[in-house]
Parts: sequence; structure tokens; C-alpha cells
Amino acid sequence: MRDGAPSVTAARVAAYRLSFERHPFPSGDPAADERLAADVAAGLGDFEPSERMGRYLAARTRFFDRVVVGAIERGVAQLVVIGAGYDGRSLRYAGPGVRWFEVDHPDTQADKRARLRRLGIDAARVAFVGFDLRERGLARALVAAGVEPGAPAQLLWEGVAVYLDPAVLQMMLTELRALATPGTRLAMSASAAPPTAEAGVRERFAAAVGAVGEPVRSSLDADAVTRLLDQARWRKVEVSEWSARAGFVVAVPA
Repeated sequence: MRDGAPSVTAARVAAYRLSFERHPFPSGDPAADERLAADVAAGLGDFEPSERMGRYLAARTRFFDRVVVGAIERGVAQLVVIGAGYDGRSLRYAGPGVRWFEVDHPDTQADKRARLRRLGIDAARVAFVGFDLRERGLARALVAAGVEPGAPAQLLWEGVAVYLDPAVLQMMLTELRALATPGTRLAMSASAAPPTAEAGVRERFAAAVGAVGEPVRSSLDADAVTRLLDQARWRKVEVSEWSARAGFVVAVPA
């Protein structure tokens, strides 16, 4: 993303999600999530959604929604959203005793918080952690914001890896592993290298995000993701075959 401006790709994801059916939950405020997304979408001007991208994002959203609800049902009380953008799960899936931590670049986070205030949406349950993911110190920043290293957490890392260099991904995975205790899980989406028949789709995506100043910096196949996780002492757990092909990963401390 361009320094001094919020993320355009994060705003586009919020716009896409307005049309998605979301995983149900007995508490929370889905309407607040939708109000935030609609406010973000209204500022996108002549943005034209892609049907193919919409299908992918709908599947990715379902995957991470299920991860969140499953974590809360297991009794995990710390939800950490890394590269949160305009994600509204802290509103949609708010529950008693659940603490949310949202990490993102200060420019995007400042815009999101200003929108929440203007819309009158209560985000008191959320600890906002302004942080440039390219830098060292993520673990320290999370602990300073109130994350308890000795307690299980659900770490969500959705739609971020593609925009970071492999060395940065390795650094982040290592820092997150230092915080992980038994019961902690990491859910992430990686940029799985597509079959040759889909190369044109990948190239068009790279051109589109590069045009808004958010270039692709990594393209990881399943083996590369496994190596990154292994080196940082994470172990992949089984997900559905389709989710694995799409690059959706769940890992636990090794």
C-alpha cells in the first residue's frame, strides 16, 4: 500500500463481502459489520467487481468465518486479526469474554477507526494495533496491546501473504510462533501457485493490485508454505482438499 493512504485492496474486499452469505452466530452485530462495509464501498467510485474474484473471496470468507466461530466455540478468548483492513468480524462475531486484537498499517487503521466513530459503531471490545507488517516487533506490539502469551489465541492472517516478501513472511511466522501456546491456531491464506491454465488470471490480478500501489511480492505453492511453516516451527493440520488447493491453511505450534 502507499504510505499516507489506506489500503485500496482492503476496501475492495469489504465491498465484495456485502453480497456474501455469512456464517451464523448467536450473538454479535452483523448490521454494524455491514454498515462499515457499505461505508467503505461507497468511496470506491467506479470500481467494478470481478465475478471470478467474487467467487474466490466468498469461499475465503466462509473459511475464515468458520475458523472464527469454531475458535469461540472451543473457548478461545483471544482473536488476533493480522492485516485486518476493514474486516468486521470483531463486530459480527462479538461474544461475551472474547477479546479482539486488530493489527494493520496505521494509515488503514486510522481510516477504519474514523469511520467507526462517524457511524457510531461501538468498537470498545477491539484493541487496535497500528503496525507496519514489514517491520520487526509484531510479537512485542501484540503483548503491549494486551495479548496474553500464556493463553490460547486464534490468529487470523487472511489475504496478506501475497503482499509481503517471503523473508518478511518467515519473520512474522517466527514471531507469532514465539507467542503461541498449546491451543493456539494460525489460519492463513497463501498465494498458491496456479496451474498453467490459470496463469493469465494470476497475471491480471497482479496487474490490478500493482496499479493501486499494492504489488504482489510472493506467490507460494503448497510446498513453499509447508517449508515456511516448518522453519518457524508450525505444523499444518488437515483441511478440506479444496481449501488446501485454494491456499487456505490451518497450523498449530509444532
